[in-house]
Amino acid sequence: MTSTSRLAARSVAIAAALVSAQLFSTTAHATEGSGLGVYPDGLENFLSGALPPPGVHALVYAGQGSYDKLLNNSGDRAGPPDFKVDVGLVVPRVVWVTSQTVLGGQLAFEALLPVLDVKVTAGGANFSKTGLGDAIVGAALGYHHSPSLHSVFGVDVYLPTGQYDKTNPASLGKNIWAIQPIVAVSRIDPAGWNADMKLMWDINGRNSATDTRSGQALHADLDAGWGLGNGWVLGVAGHIFQQFTDDAGPNAGSGKASAMGFGPSLRYMSGPWLITAKWQNEFNVRNRPEGQQLLLKASLPF
Repeated sequence: MTSTSRLAARSVAIAAALVSAQLFSTTAHATEGSGLGVYPDGLENFLSGALPPPGVHALVYAGQGSYDKLLNNSGDRAGPPDFKVDVGLVVPRVVWVTSQTVLGGQLAFEALLPVLDVKVTAGGANFSKTGLGDAIVGAALGYHHSPSLHSVFGVDVYLPTGQYDKTNPASLGKNIWAIQPIVAVSRIDPAGWNADMKLMWDINGRNSATDTRSGQALHADLDAGWGLGNGWVLGVAGHIFQQFTDDAGPNAGSGKASAMGFGPSLRYMSGPWLITAKWQNEFNVRNRPEGQQLLLKASLPF
């Protein structure tokens, strides 16, 4: 788990909702079903490596992801020409930062339960589904090396709580357990340079409905910006994704998924209030869908 100074974020797998192997040849994408991992790449933003003070903190995410291309190993369009997926999400998140220290770091726990609205068009057919997605629980240790330098080391566990049907590409879950070790680092300056990196390693379980295990992947969310000294930080952010082991099983893809994303990002923080916004466009995509995402995040003081 990684956090902001009023919670940072990871959240639910938008990937859980995207194109199933029932509609698209697995030679067009790796990582079973969609070519995307359990985590919606690029979701994290400024302050990803800084835990908030001890206490219980609440956060909510909202966003929209739109994907209109499915690309193969050469970066060429694959799959039905009318391919389109739209995913809306609202994700409440609770983080408990304890007063206990372990190995010199703050001990913290979190839980997220996403609500998804999924619409899929492909091959002349339309599918839609709304409801709860895959829940996430995690634990982390946070370190404050100086007033400006912070880090978090944690593990998230993705639970197969979302509705899943191997014949329905609008399924709300991926029907797997997944473990995700995380390292995040933040440099914070209210009137200067800010920069963050969150590095994640996906270890996917087997989908019992298809007897397929998606390959492992490394990916990172990155951002950099300038603090204006009045609570605002303006900058850019993006993500990098690289699958490094092959899928295994009947629905295994023939290549490894990869992608990059980039776009503008901003943050406003005043006291307990935190709001961030990010838009990003993907490029250099292989063996997975390509799209754009608009993501918002807000702390909920109480």
